[in-house]
Amino acid sequence: MTGFLEQAFVYLLAAVVAVPLARRLGLGAVLGYLLAGVAIGPFGLRLLGTEGQDVMHVAEFGVVMMLFVIGLELQPSLLWRLRAPILGLGGLQVAATTAVFAGIALALGLEWRAALAVGMILSLSSTAMVLSTLAEKGLIKTEGGQSAFSVLLFQDIAVIPMLALFPLLAVSHAAPAAGGEHAAAETWVQGLPAWAQTLAVLGAVAAVVIGGRFVVRPVFRTIGRLRMREIFTAAALLLVVGIALLMTRVGLSPALGTFLAGVVLAESEYRHELESDLEPFEGLLLGLFFIAVGATIDFARVAAEPMTITGLVAGIIAVKLVLLLALARAFRLSREQGLLFGFALPQVGEFAFVLLSFAQQEGVLGTDVTGPLVAAVALSMAATPLLMLFNERVIQPRIGPRAAPAREADAVEEEHPVLIAGFGAFGATVGRLLAANGVGTTVLDVDSDRVELLRSLGLRVYYGDASRHDLLRAAGAERARLLVLALDTPERTRDLVKTARKHFPHLVILARAFDWADAHDLIASGVTHVYRESLDSSLRMGQDALGMLGFRAHQAHRAAQKFRRHDEDAVRELTESREDRSRYISVARRRITDLEQLLMADLEGAELDRDAGWDPETLREEARRGAPPAPAPAGD
Repeated sequence: MTGFLEQAFVYLLAAVVAVPLARRLGLGAVLGYLLAGVAIGPFGLRLLGTEGQDVMHVAEFGVVMMLFVIGLELQPSLLWRLRAPILGLGGLQVAATTAVFAGIALALGLEWRAALAVGMILSLSSTAMVLSTLAEKGLIKTEGGQSAFSVLLFQDIAVIPMLALFPLLAVSHAAPAAGGEHAAAETWVQGLPAWAQTLAVLGAVAAVVIGGRFVVRPVFRTIGRLRMREIFTAAALLLVVGIALLMTRVGLSPALGTFLAGVVLAESEYRHELESDLEPFEGLLLGLFFIAVGATIDFARVAAEPMTITGLVAGIIAVKLVLLLALARAFRLSREQGLLFGFALPQVGEFAFVLLSFAQQEGVLGTDVTGPLVAAVALSMAATPLLMLFNERVIQPRIGPRAAPAREADAVEEEHPVLIAGFGAFGATVGRLLAANGVGTTVLDVDSDRVELLRSLGLRVYYGDASRHDLLRAAGAERARLLVLALDTPERTRDLVKTARKHFPHLVILARAFDWADAHDLIASGVTHVYRESLDSSLRMGQDALGMLGFRAHQAHRAAQKFRRHDEDAVRELTESREDRSRYISVARRRITDLEQLLMADLEGAELDRDAGWDPETLREEARRGAPPAPAPAGD
């Protein structure tokens, strides 16, 4: 027990120290876990004892959970739409990569059976590394992210026939390798004829699908009525563990089985509850998996054969990257998404550890081949976050979409008293109100797709970057009276404010602010007309709530208007104090107290509507005490 607690302490301490540091340096959480594994591993501080030998087997369950949660987020209709990339893109990637690496292995002198096994193993990519990194960067829903996911899903399926094929490639039976027991775990279908094994596999898949639809939902409904969250969490873990065990017993990938179960439950009413209950376990186990990968990198072999290992890693990544970019081009991914797809998948996956061990046990590969490959696989996985960071910060800015020929700004053929920069939901509302009252506007927007859409709807919108003073001048800024800023980001808004105040100081600027901090920045830059986008809708909701509580319509409206004036004055006063935190807090607290006293004074003389079912005196007293009002009496 003491040994277990010591190991748990070491893993948790490594994660708590390394991951925040890596995130702060912009390296990402996955690389932080890997570096933590390297630091505490046998070639770092040597804090892992013999208990660390089997940690990978436990940590692999994090990958299983991740696939289940991803399945919950994928409705069957979306999975059906992905059938082409799953079968086409995924199938071509596995086939082409296997063929290329098998050919290289043959050229290097391996026998054809061993070469084919190496090709299949190196064709796989890391589901855990790729999906975690994409999710962390918010890229999993992009076209490139979805294509990468489709390939990974096909690879998980392809592992099954690979395991079945390896015994047929065997030239001799070697003694089981370390971890061989794990790779060749006993299944229920061993010794059965091929047709019986097929039926058993199909039966297991059918059990997962039918059980998910007709058994799991009623069970969770019954557990939900107990209102005991810990039992619901236990049931969720039981579901994942049970499906993983079933898939393992029939020779299937547990990750594939739990993914299928997640898809089946994606349309259930318990989808979000399952996600929230499993998320902490998934995150911890995935972190443990990445730490284990970092700890398993054999730096002694790397030091003994530096050129061989370095050449293997570089060659694997380079060959896979070229093939992936070619496939992205063949499947017509955009340049940006093609680069994301290519740089996401050039590593070798975690299943390679299992396949290498199994291949060695079956006599397909010798230790002289598997040894260097295990080190190369681990290093290629560790390189994944760095490769994606390199693509994001170096490649994309140079040859991504920004380097593509930019569309020329439209020639503005009219002049109006109002210029509107940005015509999304916010700017369009302002523009339509002005147009409906006969006020002409000149609209500029930098989103070419939005411009084309709005033009198809009959609206006069021009493409162009309004932060360019020459474009503003061409749009009539020298003779316009108002400049409405309704851009999508605070940064672009501030840039345009600087341009307008420098070149067209006569313009009255009306600027959209996203929050208090943004409003402070705009006021500090000299903008006097600042509009926080959530203020009006919040006040309307509050005004309606007052009406439902018995306030007369004019009283609720007056309270909302007083709140608005007081709030806008507070923003300006707080802007002057924002550099002094203690003064800022002091002013904010005084303003809150002043507003409550101001509105309470109005409440003292308010006539409340008794027909709404509220007692006016009770409401006033509860308002004074700060207590929530008692429920209104039920109607007859």
